[in-house]
Amino acid sequence: MSYNLVIVESPAKAKTIEKFLGKNYKVAASMGHLRDLPKSQLGVDLENDFEVKYITVRGRGKQVSELKNMAKKANKVLLATDPDREGEAIAWHLVSLLNLDDSKPIRVEFNEITKKKITEAIKEPAFIDLNQVDAQQARRVLDRIVGYKLSPLLWRKIKKGLSAGRVQSVALKLICVKEEQVLAFVSEEYWSIEGGFLKDKDIITGKLQSISGKKAEIKNEEEALKISSEIKKEKFKVESVSTSEKETNPRAPFTTSTLQQEAAQKINFTTKKTMMVAQQLYEGVKLKKESIGLITYIRTDSTRISDEAAAETKDFIMDKYGKDYLPKSRRVYKNKSQSQDSHEAIRPSSVNITPESVKDYLSRDQYKLYKLIWQRMVASQMASSRTEHIKAKISGGKFVFSAQSSKMLFDGFNVVLESKEKEEKTYIKGLVEGESLELSKVTENQHFTQPPARYTEASLVKTLEEMGIGRPSTYAPTIMTILARGYVVKEDKKFFPTEMGVIINELLSTYFSRIIDYDFTAQFEEKLDKVEEGSIEWKDVIRNFYEKFVVDLEKAENEINKIEIKPEESDEKCDKCGRNMVIKIGRYGKFLACPGFPDCRNIKPLLEETGIKCPTCETGNIVVRRSKKGRKFFGCSNFPECDFVSWEEPTQVSCPECGSYMTKSKVKNKVKFKCSNKKCGHEFEKSKEE
Repeated sequence: MSYNLVIVESPAKAKTIEKFLGKNYKVAASMGHLRDLPKSQLGVDLENDFEVKYITVRGRGKQVSELKNMAKKANKVLLATDPDREGEAIAWHLVSLLNLDDSKPIRVEFNEITKKKITEAIKEPAFIDLNQVDAQQARRVLDRIVGYKLSPLLWRKIKKGLSAGRVQSVALKLICVKEEQVLAFVSEEYWSIEGGFLKDKDIITGKLQSISGKKAEIKNEEEALKISSEIKKEKFKVESVSTSEKETNPRAPFTTSTLQQEAAQKINFTTKKTMMVAQQLYEGVKLKKESIGLITYIRTDSTRISDEAAAETKDFIMDKYGKDYLPKSRRVYKNKSQSQDSHEAIRPSSVNITPESVKDYLSRDQYKLYKLIWQRMVASQMASSRTEHIKAKISGGKFVFSAQSSKMLFDGFNVVLESKEKEEKTYIKGLVEGESLELSKVTENQHFTQPPARYTEASLVKTLEEMGIGRPSTYAPTIMTILARGYVVKEDKKFFPTEMGVIINELLSTYFSRIIDYDFTAQFEEKLDKVEEGSIEWKDVIRNFYEKFVVDLEKAENEINKIEIKPEESDEKCDKCGRNMVIKIGRYGKFLACPGFPDCRNIKPLLEETGIKCPTCETGNIVVRRSKKGRKFFGCSNFPECDFVSWEEPTQVSCPECGSYMTKSKVKNKVKFKCSNKKCGHEFEKSKEE
């Protein structure tokens, strides 16, 4: 039986697409790259103008043979690898491996895995974009040269198993620089004063803004108490009242990086998990009788959406929420200057497929991410929200307090996000300029200036994107690499550099400052864009880089002495050979290992003491432990004899009601304290500063 062959990258996508195309088509999967640079050697001829040596990926020979046989029997072969530079390069390699005729249009792109879009794309094949292939080759070759030349240097000078890459080294530098800022920060005490003013039966809270026309700056408790006593002697009146209306516009549909950031903040996904689940939603999920791709292609930095998608979303909003929830004109979002606009933003294939309608067919993670994407898309095409803001100045003598409140007038796009803008507890209304107010209370509050926040996955991705470093699709593997190499660890979602990470960063900063220079890394991305446009040759980019890199490499080889990193010794004795165990860093943080390796391979978890007695056995202490996925939890040091475990972090704070220890958890800008004794249940909140 004759057929047309379509080659995609993943088996899941192949299965979905084959059902859409029918009996005349067979859909096969390449499973990613079948041809690549060899792992055992550089694969780039530095003496012969950077000629590249490609080989069949080890273990993929059978796959190549099967695809060759299918291609020979097919009437027509179409290459439908992912619609990006990487996918274009895979298609180019397939042409060579399968002896295909690329003088004819054989390249198709599936931005949506839906029957309509698949059948439309099949009818309009194009030629392989060799400029895109060259842009991918430039990135691959430069990263191979950096990795295969720098990594052996680190092995010789520090220890085996280390690596240095272009984007990962910049990410490490950012984390190290931030740590330096945090450690150098000196916290300063300051105070604020709040006044409670009686208006009818309500208390209006105002913050002391100025004293004798100057901004109120209170350095210590003594000053605060003195000012408070003076305030209590004054009589107060409303000096001014201003009312304003503010419109808030919805945010653009997701790009890859904004999806990674939002998923980290809203549903606690790592970048790796976000991309994995998004790929599943793009490739196809089985709904009732058929599989369908629920979202558009996931690697994009464009906020553009098609006219068809915008029209469908407009109709959905009109039917579901009414005319008031539509903006006066269609919303179009501006892309960042360096963005490529070849793909749409990440959006649902159809907004009519609501999260609730497919919830039963999705895994928990798929549902969470799909809901996030669906809500963002619909909200992006809705009317603005409107909020009324009231600001009042309340004065008495030389003191001026500022009070303000807000009230939602129209929720607009917030209705689909299931959220509301923050409103003040007491809505100020009815204040009249010149009216007298009774001062009912004065409160002094102590504060301390806070150090810069360490990077989380979301903030690191945001910084890399803003600086133009790497591409959104590279952020997840970059973060995974620096964690796996032990250059950084993650505690409470924040990145901390390890001793190894600091040493690597210092070495690279001293001898290879250009490679980890923020501007150089961003400019390289711009050059790749120009290669894709066809305005510069990819080998020129590599040549200009390598001429300077080889000089830096030689200098580093000659000047760097062997660096020995001695592991930190602990007081814990190895129960097999008696040596003092040393502290090492693994994938899930620190652990104890015997220094007698390989003769003695004993390892133990490093128990971080909390200083709190176990409430179950009362003889052991509560210690920090790690789950298999690296998540922190708390257990008894007498495990397995005592099985006490808790996800809630214990504190030295005693419950004022029953005396048990309190646990704490973070809720936005506050810390929630809760009694560990479930029968008591006492709880309270404090600001993070407190």
